[in-house]
Amino acid sequence: MTGRVMEEWTWLPHYDESHRPPDEQEQWFPTRETMPAEQRDELILARIREVMDYAWERSAFYRRKWDEAGVHPSSIRTLEDFERVPVVRKDELRADQAAHEPFGSYLCVDVHDVKHVNGTSGTTGRPTAFGICERDWRSIANAHARVLWAMGVRPSDVVLIGSPLSLYMGSWGIYVGAERLGARVFPLGAGTTGQTARTVRWMQQMAVTVFYGTPSYALRVIEVAEAEGIDPARLGIRKLVFSGEPGASVPSIRSRIVEGFGGAEVYDSGSMAEVTPWMNLAAASDGPGMLCWQDLVYTEVCDPLALTRVPYGAQGTPVYTTLERISQPMIRLLSNDLTRWEAPSAERGRTYPFLPQGVYGRIDDMFVVRGENVYPSAIDDVLMAEAGYGGEHRIVISRDGAMDALAVQVEHLATITGRALDEMLARMSDRLRTVLGVGATVVPVPQFTFDRTEFKSRRVVDDRTLLNQVMATDLAAAEGSR
Repeated sequence: MTGRVMEEWTWLPHYDESHRPPDEQEQWFPTRETMPAEQRDELILARIREVMDYAWERSAFYRRKWDEAGVHPSSIRTLEDFERVPVVRKDELRADQAAHEPFGSYLCVDVHDVKHVNGTSGTTGRPTAFGICERDWRSIANAHARVLWAMGVRPSDVVLIGSPLSLYMGSWGIYVGAERLGARVFPLGAGTTGQTARTVRWMQQMAVTVFYGTPSYALRVIEVAEAEGIDPARLGIRKLVFSGEPGASVPSIRSRIVEGFGGAEVYDSGSMAEVTPWMNLAAASDGPGMLCWQDLVYTEVCDPLALTRVPYGAQGTPVYTTLERISQPMIRLLSNDLTRWEAPSAERGRTYPFLPQGVYGRIDDMFVVRGENVYPSAIDDVLMAEAGYGGEHRIVISRDGAMDALAVQVEHLATITGRALDEMLARMSDRLRTVLGVGATVVPVPQFTFDRTEFKSRRVVDDRTLLNQVMATDLAAAEGSR
């Protein structure tokens, strides 16, 4: 029945590889994307039960976890029942893989059926391996093609991948999605010395129309293009698709990118590599925010403590359940990201829940200063809104006596000096106090003080003994530059 209600909605998943809508059609699957949300939820519930039955039969990891919680797939009769299923945490996945190498006891296909291996870098602990069978790889390609189509990417486009072609799942998801859509894909990558200057010249040479990477890297491309005497607004980029870090839904960052690329459209996207197709959170229009593509990965925005859904309009952490993955299905995977969601509305062109600010931070990235919760993306937004901002900054949290203290080292343009610099610092300081609810000392430093990134930005230094040293050094440097 469900296969006749929604296009290509089968378990096990299967897609018609020849399907491609007419260029003028807005939706890849009009029925799935625009049907009443309540009707889709009924079909999603049925799919969740199929996925749980599948995992119960094939995965010792899930059987053990659900047995301990007193949960069985047959007991899930509503989406509210589903909230009783215990969440999966990343450290559980790492521990399970350590005990059951190489892919863990949550691998639900024969190990010989794994044809693609991606994973985490392991910079914060044991790396996690993603074992992906060929059926999953094609599901990922079809899902990402569908979301890119919603962004307006078409077979006539040339898509440059400006992120590392390594274990990083973001690059490969875009690669296979754009390829499935029929676009020309240029996997340039990122991360090596001198790469950005080559990126700019390849963009010219190949007449690239769509750029994928991180917001930080797009800002770096603008900076390098200008240094090379090339106007980035004349590169011909019409769309930029981002993931990997907050920024594409942050107004000041977004506006800098749009202006730098001559009015190009900006699309935010991204959830977790573990639940790929990670574009299950993705914009479908040129504006801040992302839709929850619930028929790809069912997303619940949950209270971080209760781990049950919060009402629309509230903030919480996304919890993900894959609906089209058979190799390593993720069932209620806890993200520890932060977002706020709104109810589905047909006015957005698709009847999915909406995240108006995208994913704007992580619970682990949040820090507390004098009792106030502070998110780095909020500081980024304030600083980048200033015309005299020099391109980078560092956030330093430290200890001043018995009290936490917050300092922000901000690069400024060389043309901003004297009174103009003082006024800019005062505006930044006032705005930070208003937005954060706590004061921050703004310290000016010359442009290009900080290293640039060709991937994700790392701007927070939490050292509760460092502030006096930072202040003494940078205030002296700032006085010398005035």
